[in-house]
Amino acid sequence: MRRALPLGLHVPGDSIWHRIPTGRKLLGVVVVGVLVVALRGPWPPVVALGLATGVAVHAGVPWRSLALGIRPLLVVLAVLAAFQTWQRGWPVAVEIVATTLTLVVLATTFTATTATDDLLDAIVRIAGVLRPLGVDPERVALAFSLAISSIPTVMTLFDETREAAKARGLERSPRATLAPFAVRTVAHAHDVGDALAARGLGD
Repeated sequence: MRRALPLGLHVPGDSIWHRIPTGRKLLGVVVVGVLVVALRGPWPPVVALGLATGVAVHAGVPWRSLALGIRPLLVVLAVLAAFQTWQRGWPVAVEIVATTLTLVVLATTFTATTATDDLLDAIVRIAGVLRPLGVDPERVALAFSLAISSIPTVMTLFDETREAAKARGLERSPRATLAPFAVRTVAHAHDVGDALAARGLGD
């Protein structure tokens, strides 16, 4: 079983990326993410991926853990890249894959350099603007907290599903991994929802 760095795991440190206020850091990630998605062509996202990876390494995110952390995406990205290359050519395939990986690396670096309490406080402040519209900031923060805490569980489910497919000699079949993984992930989400409902938090 691998020991990857999940997106929600904070890595303590004193780098400049750790010291940037959470709100500004989140805004920066959003702006960069929008730019990467908006720019057309294969080379902008490739360059952005290189820069994002450099930032992650400088922030102290272990390179091996970062690489292993995105490994669950590789099967999906490989299928997507093959399809896009067939339908629209390799430049589009490179653009889509590099853009996706850039966003994942940015998100990983953000959560690795941001304490969970600071992140939730920032979410409450941001969501507080929508309180007049009936939005409950605390519930929004709870949803984010659950999403973050579920990431390691989902990654474990993927590992177990992939190992089960491998044991049946089906490691080269995306369907043998992705279909059971999707079913188990949905089942986990239902279990979490039932637990919240039992505590009066399901509405």
